[in-house]
Amino acid sequence: MRFATRLALERMAAASALKRRLEDEGATERLGAAIAAVMRAGDAILLRGSYGAGKTTLARALVRAASGDPSLVVPSPSFTLAQTYSLPSGTTLTHYDLWRTEAVEELAELGWQDAREGIVVVEWPERLGIAVPPDALSITLSPVPGDPGARDAVLEGWAGRLEDLP
Repeated sequence: MRFATRLALERMAAASALKRRLEDEGATERLGAAIAAVMRAGDAILLRGSYGAGKTTLARALVRAASGDPSLVVPSPSFTLAQTYSLPSGTTLTHYDLWRTEAVEELAELGWQDAREGIVVVEWPERLGIAVPPDALSITLSPVPGDPGARDAVLEGWAGRLEDLP
């Protein structure tokens, strides 16, 4: 993608960013459930933030809500790198943790192309390199100084689909 086009897309995304204060883990889980209600096959959800920012908590909430099973065991794919779930809608959701990947070429071994037909949730999307889906929802989580349980969430992308989020 040409630099000018990418810059224009980034400016549009920044202008439409939604910001939410997540007071506790329960609020993070509710955000995950709300996003799960509007996601569909072909979607990519990119989770950004430092260690301990709440990326895995949000990913677990997305998977549990999409599966319809609030008690579903959702392990972190930190060691397996990818975990795939069959959803009642008939699509799949693949949760990636790319922290341990070294190169974008590793995505092929992780089934990236096939997974993109369903829904992908990606922790550490910076590792995607040129494979970042341009139509992805990007969620950046940041701890709130002085409030260890709270997070600030910035959601960018999916124009017209997130306006009704709580």
